[in-house]
Amino acid sequence: MRARAWSLGYCLILACGAARAAPPVKNWFHDPFIQVRNRIASCPVPLGPFATEAEMKQQAHSRIERGTSCWLAKQCAKPNAYMYDADIAADLRRRFAQSRRFADASLWLTVQRRFVYVEGCVRSRNAAAGIEAFIKRTPDVQLVIANITVGSGKPNYAVMPER
Repeated sequence: MRARAWSLGYCLILACGAARAAPPVKNWFHDPFIQVRNRIASCPVPLGPFATEAEMKQQAHSRIERGTSCWLAKQCAKPNAYMYDADIAADLRRRFAQSRRFADASLWLTVQRRFVYVEGCVRSRNAAAGIEAFIKRTPDVQLVIANITVGSGKPNYAVMPER
């Protein structure tokens, strides 16, 4: 009888834990999110452009404003800064594929309104040198933001939730 009660209690604990699980995340705005290096297997996958539905709703209005402000300020030829992202991502994918630079790393890129976020792991601080400059040389990139961890320790970026 005790084993049965314990088993029922354990199942209730598991059910309660599942009910409190984080809401699912999705790339709601279809921002380019690509992995360009994969040498460090234990490097945590960044959250990148993935968000919950509530977070997406919070971001929607500001994304519209930020996307069009580039054109209104006459800093973009296209009417929305997000219209550059697919081409930037394709160019970066090609440039990384053609280069041996940063080969001993695991790196993911998120492209949003001409900003490139590079997240992942490198083996040493020296290996991280030059990543921002390499990406910045890509046409139409306005800003590069690097969140890179040395080794595969605790990352300094948000990570993809466990499934």
